[in-house]
Amino acid sequence: MEEKRSEDEYPGPGEPGTQVVDVKALIEVIVRALVDHPDRVSVREIEGTHSCMLELSVAPTDVGKVIGKKGIHADAIRRIVHAVGGKNKKRYVLEILEEP
Repeated sequence: MEEKRSEDEYPGPGEPGTQVVDVKALIEVIVRALVDHPDRVSVREIEGTHSCMLELSVAPTDVGKVIGKKGIHADAIRRIVHAVGGKNKKRYVLEILEEP
């Protein structure tokens, strides 16, 4: 049986035993699984002072697949990004762009 650890025994960000998640790569993997043209998926990361903007570009025919009905896919991806941001102690904003 596994022993329970107290709250202060868990490592914090930057401490040994923690892992910083690459949000850009995470978004690319998720979106490539949703679209018909995975080779046209790209994520650009723009660092700000308090947050990080992530610009997601997909083929024009795939925008609807990424957004989903009533925005359900976009909301789910944003929730995951938000959760990872909490772990990384950083605020991420996801923008979905359409390739020209």
